[in-house]
Amino acid sequence: MTDGRPFSLPAFDRTFLRGLAVAVAGGVVLSITGAFETVNIPLWGRLAYWVPVMIAGGLWGHLCSGLVERYIDLDERPWLTVVALTLIISGPLSVFVWAATGLAFDGQLYPLSVLPNLVIPVLVITATITAINVFLSKSPVQTHAAPAGMAPARFPDRLPPRLRGAAIRAVQAEDHYLRIHTERGSDLILMRLSDALAELEGLEGAQTHRSWWVARDAVRDVDRGDGRAVLTLDGGLKAPVSRRFAKALRAAGWY
Repeated sequence: MTDGRPFSLPAFDRTFLRGLAVAVAGGVVLSITGAFETVNIPLWGRLAYWVPVMIAGGLWGHLCSGLVERYIDLDERPWLTVVALTLIISGPLSVFVWAATGLAFDGQLYPLSVLPNLVIPVLVITATITAINVFLSKSPVQTHAAPAGMAPARFPDRLPPRLRGAAIRAVQAEDHYLRIHTERGSDLILMRLSDALAELEGLEGAQTHRSWWVARDAVRDVDRGDGRAVLTLDGGLKAPVSRRFAKALRAAGWY
């Protein structure tokens, strides 16, 4: 508990830890199955090899995802994101696996002629883990009204003085900034949406798009077209709903 509310990790940390957990789980599965001709190695040896290799791949993949998301909209093109990440991750990771495999099993680097033989296994494993991570994040991040007796949301304290106390209608990411839309107008603050989501807990709302969080009681109408939905909020503000989040929001009764 912190300040009267249950402790929760920021969204960025949850995403990182989820990816790390997927990598470790993948390493355990590959160890148990003796994948890619490692079956003759004792289980402890397979675990000592696969789990660190998968963790290293997960860390590299996490760095690559920040780059890819600058150019590809994960909400609208999840499969393109998977393909792009797989290709970007696999090249350097193949070199790492080549070095790690030689040192782990022979105590020396393999000849460079072995490197091409590792590319396909690395591609297969990378594509599988990447797809799992991309589609595990499909559900929107929802925030909830604070129960009676619990501390209110922390995020309103970040409002600039002229907007302090105003009802928040939506939060929109703009590069490294957030534009906070309120009943008295809007303003920018320096913060990431992934970090803001934890502080919005205590306000009823949900992420409707990679770049948007919307207060539920601000929604007045919904427009559908071209397979997409757009929420109309108080004051006429329009907030997009990406295909990635649409099903979960419909199931939650947003529209």
